Amino acid sequence: MTTPNAQQVSAVAPVSARARSGAAARARRLPRGIPTWLLLLPALAYLLATFGVPLANTFWTSISDPELSLENYRHIFTDPIYLTVYLRTVLVALSVTVLCLLLGYPLAHYMARKGGLVAASLLAVTGLCFWISFLVRTFAWTVILGNRGPYTEVARWLGFDPPPVLLFTTAASLIAMTHILLPYMVLTLYVVMSKLDVNLIRAAHSLGASRRQTFWSVVAPLSLPGVVSGSLLVFIFCIGFYVTPTLLGSPHDMMIASLISNEVETLLDFGTASALSMVLLAAIMAMLALYDRLVGLERITE
Repeated sequence: MTTPNAQQVSAVAPVSARARSGAAARARRLPRGIPTWLLLLPALAYLLATFGVPLANTFWTSISDPELSLENYRHIFTDPIYLTVYLRTVLVALSVTVLCLLLGYPLAHYMARKGGLVAASLLAVTGLCFWISFLVRTFAWTVILGNRGPYTEVARWLGFDPPPVLLFTTAASLIAMTHILLPYMVLTLYVVMSKLDVNLIRAAHSLGASRRQTFWSVVAPLSLPGVVSGSLLVFIFCIGFYVTPTLLGSPHDMMIASLISNEVETLLDFGTASALSMVLLAAIMAMLALYDRLVGLERITE
């Protein structure tokens, strides 16, 4: 092994010194680790510009139009018309949530039990619904439930002449909203049910439990987080629906989103419309806070 002479050492020494000084300078210029909050700045800036500023403007309008006061909120909570519309909106949203749960739970349970190609095929069919605009699906229901649509022909074939009218009724909007929101319930339930431990079900069967007892004792309690999460998603989506109830529902059964639109477009009452929006947002935030306290918001994505 050769030993470096003094000339080689003197030639390498300045390079090493410059490298160390450069590294020290870079260390002084760059932090060792980027703070986490810096990574959130782009998303926070986007949310502030597209959500925070309009929300602040809506709140300011609700207390300043036509004058700075809480008169708009007092008017909402004392006028029975607004309270009736809020109650109707909640009842419709609850009805759609229950229908989605009754239709989606058996399908999600079947998909989770079968797995494999069956589950993949049904998931693909369910996912196809997201590829079609809900506006297109809403207009499709106007054709299906119309005077010359399949519903009328089937009703006449069954002996109803004239057939019961469904178009432009609350039942029509319930059917359409259930069809639009059903995939959210199915996918949420399937994610939870697919993670159930099969050994627990086998253990229940080995101990003599019937299928019904196994379902109510094992499957139903373990799938409860999916039921709550799916119901919350469907309820929140449904409570703010505007297009489907407007196109298919009855004008006498107006929901809160249609009422807000009417206040803005017809009456030009921006203060009342803003107050209605803020009350609706506060109700949704209260539901999310209650869900977070009882279950936890992180369970929605499980």
